[in-house]
Amino acid sequence: MGLLLLLFLVLPIAAKPKMERALQLYSIREVIGSPETYAKNHVEVFEKLKKWGYTAVEAANYDQEKGTFYGVSPQQFRADCEAAGLKCLSSHATRGLSHEEIANRDFAEALRWWDKAIADHLAAGMKYIVTPGWGQPKDLVEAQTLCDYANEIGKKCRAAGLLYGYHTHSGEFRKVENKPWIEYMMEHIAPENMFWQMDTYWCVMAQQSPVVYMKKYPGRFTMLHIKDLYELGQSGMLGFEAIFDNADTAGLVDYVVEMEGTDGTIDIMEGVRRCAEYLSKKKF
Repeated sequence: MGLLLLLFLVLPIAAKPKMERALQLYSIREVIGSPETYAKNHVEVFEKLKKWGYTAVEAANYDQEKGTFYGVSPQQFRADCEAAGLKCLSSHATRGLSHEEIANRDFAEALRWWDKAIADHLAAGMKYIVTPGWGQPKDLVEAQTLCDYANEIGKKCRAAGLLYGYHTHSGEFRKVENKPWIEYMMEHIAPENMFWQMDTYWCVMAQQSPVVYMKKYPGRFTMLHIKDLYELGQSGMLGFEAIFDNADTAGLVDYVVEMEGTDGTIDIMEGVRRCAEYLSKKKF
């Protein structure tokens, strides 16, 4: 027993893997949001993101028909990120269901869309693929159909080695037949098939607490969108300290910074720099 105790005291404890700090590239859509602006500006932009303390990016410009991100192949997009020392971590991309597909519970064509999307995201070296929200279902029958669809997507992604997630806005907190839509999804989509990427700003705008949901559904929030009205910490509306203090409870692995815009006194790149500076000072 004494030897075991001594070994416990002297052996190093494995460090917890450091979370990636990604930028959602939708934030800087004015700068690299099109194939033309991406080609012109991405080298300088990616170098700045790395210099400021970002370690990864989350894409928002996947074109399934062409199989491209920002007008370049998945392999080229990955190479562009890695050239600046950034990881190609995640992407917002989805294929919604038509009214007819929902009514008929027909996922066949939609799941074929996902086959190609999954292959392209793997080629880009991504870890996550995230649905950036659905519309509000009209009733619980439709809600269940969407949950069943999400389970099928998640199974496909998991089998291929990708993690599938859902990004919340404020609408998910509204009720469908007296049941909050987000809670219905939580209870009818298997945790192994879908994680949650809660947008902390939109949660607060829905008059809900990110920490309350993180505690109510522990381990489900593999990613978060860390966002404020403008740059992080400026509004005072969000308790980022409490959010990060509960990261282990949430199951947080990586997080993504997003900006919808600025107040007009600075440009978006300066806003993105200030967000990174805020996070570094807080040691998040």
